Amino acid sequence: MSLPDDTAVLNALSEVIDPEMGVNIVDLGLIYGIERTERGLTVRMTMTSPACPMGAIIEEDVLAELHHLIPGAELSVELVWEPAWTPERMSDKARYILGWEGTA
Repeated sequence: MSLPDDTAVLNALSEVIDPEMGVNIVDLGLIYGIERTERGLTVRMTMTSPACPMGAIIEEDVLAELHHLIPGAELSVELVWEPAWTPERMSDKARYILGWEGTA
């Protein structure tokens, strides 16, 4: 099975919007890594908070985007909490959308 490169995976994941923040999870800096296996891939990611009430929805959306990108592959999401997410992980685009420092 041929798997897409990281850029294609990140482009697909940028379609997943954090419902509370209104910004995609890639620009929020929630993606910590993409690991390939023989039959698919695992996305290592975090949430802005361990108590994020939208965590399950975001995880479902991630899997849906990945299934759309790589039909038939074994796909999983690994939630990690170390290192803890901080706003410094956000892109300039996310900062701009949220009205923080930075430019689009």
